[in-house]
Amino acid sequence: MANEEGKRKLTAPLAAVGKYKYVLLVAALGAVLLLWPMERKADGAVPAEAAPAYGGTDLEKTEKAMEEILGKISGVGKVDVMLTLHSGGERVLAQDSSLRYSGPAQSPDSYERTSQPVTDGGGVVVTQEKYPQYRGALVVCEGGGNDAVRLQVVASVSALTGLGSDRIAVVKWQNAPSGGAADQG
Repeated sequence: MANEEGKRKLTAPLAAVGKYKYVLLVAALGAVLLLWPMERKADGAVPAEAAPAYGGTDLEKTEKAMEEILGKISGVGKVDVMLTLHSGGERVLAQDSSLRYSGPAQSPDSYERTSQPVTDGGGVVVTQEKYPQYRGALVVCEGGGNDAVRLQVVASVSALTGLGSDRIAVVKWQNAPSGGAADQG
């Protein structure tokens, strides 16, 4: 009889734990996530300079490409483009992460987190590519004095960069002839 009473005293708390085991499991998981080390750029983001050349990742190449294409618009003539960046581009790489604890499982003394990029034979696996955000654009062209040409240039630069028309300035080239072919729309 005393043996049964002793068993009941031991199993009563275990029954209560069993009843709330999922709640306790979620609370423990939440505590582990709160203690998880947070690092900046832990997502594997790398600067755009490490990315392959794309029109939006290298500012000088983008400006030259825009000069070439804008120069083909009727009435633009000689053109120079300057872009300013709000933020540069970056690539987010797939990461293989592991977390190693030392000490008891309920309350580890310390932990070590390791992370390395995932490769697929020839190179790293890119999960996301973030392209640069432009702050503004200045276009100096021979046809900058003509409203129709300015409108075409603003629309083109806006389409290429995502900038609004209030962030794009189109001005006339200093030595452009005042009544020449560049002023005709």
